[in-house]
Amino acid sequence: MTPLSHVFKAYDIRGTVPDQLDETTCRAVGAAVARFVGGPSLLVARDMRPSGVALARAFAEGARSEGVGVVDLGLASTDLLYFAAGRLDLPGAMFTASHNPAGYNGIKLCLSGARPVGRDTGLAEIQATAEALLGSWAGTPPEFDEATAAPIEQRDLLDEYARHVHSFVDTSSLRPLRVVADVANGMGGLVVPAVFAGLPFEVEVLFPELDGNFPNHPADPIQPENLAWLKEAVVTHGADVGLAFDGDADRVFLVDERAEPVSGSLTTALVAASMLAKHPGATILYNCICSRTVPEVIAEHGGTGIRTRVGHSFIKQVMAETGAVFGGEHSGHYYFSDNYRADSGIIAALVVLELLSQADAPLSALLAPYRRYAASGEINTEVPDPAGVVEALAAEVEAAGGSLGTADRLDGLTVDRGDWWYNLRPSNTEPLLRLNVEAPDDEACGRHVGEVLAEVARLSRPTS
Repeated sequence: MTPLSHVFKAYDIRGTVPDQLDETTCRAVGAAVARFVGGPSLLVARDMRPSGVALARAFAEGARSEGVGVVDLGLASTDLLYFAAGRLDLPGAMFTASHNPAGYNGIKLCLSGARPVGRDTGLAEIQATAEALLGSWAGTPPEFDEATAAPIEQRDLLDEYARHVHSFVDTSSLRPLRVVADVANGMGGLVVPAVFAGLPFEVEVLFPELDGNFPNHPADPIQPENLAWLKEAVVTHGADVGLAFDGDADRVFLVDERAEPVSGSLTTALVAASMLAKHPGATILYNCICSRTVPEVIAEHGGTGIRTRVGHSFIKQVMAETGAVFGGEHSGHYYFSDNYRADSGIIAALVVLELLSQADAPLSALLAPYRRYAASGEINTEVPDPAGVVEALAAEVEAAGGSLGTADRLDGLTVDRGDWWYNLRPSNTEPLLRLNVEAPDDEACGRHVGEVLAEVARLSRPTS
């Protein structure tokens, strides 16, 4: 363990404030990022968390003290930051902890053109430089000198971003639809009104006030309990669709007109079909915990499907290598080649609204052909050694010679048991073991979840 290993994750920086992430740390990280990218400028943006103001300022001071100018975007969603990095061809830093509770904050980094930064593509080097700086400062960074520092400027790209989002659909084909968007006091409260302005939708926004204390409910739409308010509002307003955004508004989950949640896998399948209609024969990416429905739909629509690891830096890299036009994750991230290969929940939402506008059918009917399997959703379990449990189970599966299924190690452990499968992997951002199971029906899915969790519990017990 090194001084910053607790906050530097596989593809971002994240921790509790101020015990794990404070202004001094962010000053060092800003200086380290500046040394890594080399200038002349980098973008800095933040979400609505109260701690973001001071942390982003400290980061900017670190960068400016190294001679790298800062373009301050102010409050922004993560996908707006990625858009700016692509449009302005500058590296960027987004201060956010996404769906994590109010006590957390973090930094998502990208290179110019919105290219990803992960542990193997810069994060490890940035971490080492930041740790060296912190060591040399002995707890007290040099006084920041505004007179000799590189310049800082403010820039507002919200309207330009909204026009960019509109470019992914034929706006003339859109028809009046009722939409409810639960932005959970997150950055959707800024972005959603700007994007939907001027479009023929009747939009009701729930909890639009930007408040990083999340006074109404957690900004984590993958958890079913956090969709309760959206489901109720869809019924109350007779809406055609509900949209649930996470804290930094780069993810979205859908609720159909019957208030039934739509998984990220089904949304990936729906958007993939739309993208293949516009780009026949294209390559589509999907991560290893997506439903089997996704590769089936890609093949049925004439596309080439490629399975990837979980996580934006991995998917963006594969997208660049393969020329894929779209990629989807079960967790509600959707990537578009024309969006600088970056993810955007609101672009995916608009693509779905375009499909609804063109179809003489409700969302539930559009999705009906894709509801082929039963899924557990992501089940998180705290265990003393998540990686050790995965390794132990993998060893048992492999030693069984196929009687316990066929395993692959693309990301964690995925085991194919014929008519059902499961993936078990350690979280990249939290001390948890994540389980996803898919089976032919709800009864089988529930039974198999119990079987795998029993194995996890057995392998987690200390040996005497």
